[in-house]
Amino acid sequence: MNNFYYYTPTKVVFGKDTISKVGTMVKKQGSKKVLIHYGTGSVKRTGLLDRVKAALDAENIDYVELGGVVPNPRLSLVYKGIEFAKKENVDLILAVGGGSAIDSAKAIGYGVANEGDVWDFYDRKRTPKASLPVGVVLTIAATGSEMSDSSVITKDEGGIKRGCNNDLCRPVFAIMDPELTMTLPDYQTACGCTDIIMHTLERYFTSKGNMEITDSIAEGLIRTVMKNARILVKEPKNYDARAEVMWAGSLSHNGLTGCGNGGNDFATHGLEHEIGGMFDVAHGAGLAALWGSWARYVYKDCLPRFHRFAVMVMDIPDNSSEEEVALKGIEKLEDFFREINMPTNMSELGIHPTEEQLIELAHKCSIAAGGSKGAAKVLYEKDMLAIYKMAL
Repeated sequence: MNNFYYYTPTKVVFGKDTISKVGTMVKKQGSKKVLIHYGTGSVKRTGLLDRVKAALDAENIDYVELGGVVPNPRLSLVYKGIEFAKKENVDLILAVGGGSAIDSAKAIGYGVANEGDVWDFYDRKRTPKASLPVGVVLTIAATGSEMSDSSVITKDEGGIKRGCNNDLCRPVFAIMDPELTMTLPDYQTACGCTDIIMHTLERYFTSKGNMEITDSIAEGLIRTVMKNARILVKEPKNYDARAEVMWAGSLSHNGLTGCGNGGNDFATHGLEHEIGGMFDVAHGAGLAALWGSWARYVYKDCLPRFHRFAVMVMDIPDNSSEEEVALKGIEKLEDFFREINMPTNMSELGIHPTEEQLIELAHKCSIAAGGSKGAAKVLYEKDMLAIYKMAL
């Protein structure tokens, strides 16, 4: 095993009707004025925004609101939010929605609390020194941003999608009611389940040592998500399945499933970020479209891990060569993606990049990674291009 640092300061309030606790949680932070930050309409249509406001009113907490967050959240709205929050003397940002709203809220928190251009933090020119506190009312089980140190923003000009990781942005609290996810379209539910699995796999596949208890947690989490994703295909209103997936989403990205492991891979995420920036695809679907190609490209450099994954997670009988078992495990996970109506290549994702676009994607991915990325296998620009071509 390897040494590790584990920090999870987020207070979680989980279960039915927990939205009524949002005012109390904000009050405990000593907040005087809140910016409610949300998406493009669903929180209004479902009445959730009114419930949030009522909970804040009950505690005599002042608030203003800013909607308009879209998937692959835009830097332009972040800039608007920073200016608005400063003008209104906001002291806490309350994200109501999924990962996009949360990530945008985190970026606004950085921008209010630090001088200069907030994009510098995502472009890795500077490191944030402070952040406004962020609270969350979660409506989508997917990104794990409700407990993570991560925020991903897309710069409108050039479609450049970049992430900033810093403990300062970890939400101070998260209200998590599985019933709030029942209005999601089936496609978004499947995208969320895929993202949760990927967050776990990105930490699982490493060639630099692992920890048995962490492996067991990660393997159990993936199996649980797969089981309940299948249930939700047939029973989208199943509360218990929603609850299992929602909690798994938080645990998959708060650092738990990487403790003691020899570094995080996150190459598939890096590759997908560039596709998301260029083509504005759903994040989970983009991950599913790329993962199989990434896995077949790197598995020989991380064969024991792929073998273990095949046996322990995908239930492949260990009765042939290590390589044959590993490849069967990769194939079986792709079969699962198809089962929940996720793509397994770019064509199924609905995009058809040109040769020039593939070259641009690989170049941007390499720049974002600082030249190389990966723990299962270190990837350079030529490797990234090869994987994109495999995924066509």
